[in-house]
Amino acid sequence: MNGLLEQMTEKALARNIPLSVQLDLTYRCNERCVHCYLDHEDHGEMTTAEIKHLLDEMADAGVFILTLSGGEIFLRKDFFEILEYARLERQFCVKLKTNAIMIHERQAAKIRDVGVESIQISIYSHRPEVHDAITLVPGSLQRSLDAARFLKSQGVRVIFANVLMVQNLQDYQGVRKLAEELGVECTLDPTITPMMDGDRSVLSLGVDQTALRQVFRDQALVGDVEEFCTIAAPADENALSALPCSAGHTACYVSPYGDVFPCVQFPLPTGNVRKERFVDIWRYSERMNEVRSIRLKDLTTCTSCSHVGSCTRCPGLAFMEGNMRGPSSQDCEKSFARTGIPSANMLAKKRASRDLVQIRIMPANSAQPTGAIA
Repeated sequence: MNGLLEQMTEKALARNIPLSVQLDLTYRCNERCVHCYLDHEDHGEMTTAEIKHLLDEMADAGVFILTLSGGEIFLRKDFFEILEYARLERQFCVKLKTNAIMIHERQAAKIRDVGVESIQISIYSHRPEVHDAITLVPGSLQRSLDAARFLKSQGVRVIFANVLMVQNLQDYQGVRKLAEELGVECTLDPTITPMMDGDRSVLSLGVDQTALRQVFRDQALVGDVEEFCTIAAPADENALSALPCSAGHTACYVSPYGDVFPCVQFPLPTGNVRKERFVDIWRYSERMNEVRSIRLKDLTTCTSCSHVGSCTRCPGLAFMEGNMRGPSSQDCEKSFARTGIPSANMLAKKRASRDLVQIRIMPANSAQPTGAIA
């Protein structure tokens, strides 16, 4: 399947086809996760009819993989109507993201019958007191695990998604063990995403360098630690002509209100499907085409960085820092934790900080530099 997907991705890139789309059905949620980047109020979600029309447009545009997410997707009373239309009428390869606390045996059987590719469930700890303190819903861990068991018993592919933060730093190994016991997959993400309105205070929940180094040297997670933590060879011209990521190239994101973005972590609005056809936004939006035009060699600072060939830089996170062509500080920190070598961005910030200190301590009556105009 991986080889086939790679071929499909290459063809989609060559033909400007949005191969994969994440569609958030709602921002409403029955949990209040402390790290969540969404506004959970309903500001006018698309109706069932609007979503079905959008799915028609996506299918016509060539979308193959459709990820339905939120908020909590099961809060929509029309969820199964939308899911059945996506799978049975338009035949998307459907993936689901959910906290799963509303899934019981009947819902698990319906998900099996429709034939979703996978269902990703957020699990933050194997300890109820930690997981429930993150979701702010007592009993949520047990309910999510019960749902995972229901789904697994129906033959549905289940993936635990574990976001690493200060509250659950010591628990990722416990989550992986729990996943193994249940016979499901598990992913770990050390990235905390800023709020979509630009508020970055939530980043204080992210783990520090010491914790990142510990994670990046866990053989169970990264495989060959020495190879993983070795800095990549300098990028050549071919590498510098590569795409920064799939956002805007073969993938995009649509909000519950119809806004189209390059990615869920890239809050640059490029159009709205309530006003324009999805395919027209994908092909002709000036902002989408600007994102699409950027190559690694166009990035400020990053092109001179020793990490450029192996960095996980997210252009959306860079955009939220103020420049989609600039570095993402969070990814710089991850590269540093992995290799022990500071990025070009980190070195530049250090120099700027040192220069600022020198300016502040310079005596007020110091002589003007040679050549200064009196």
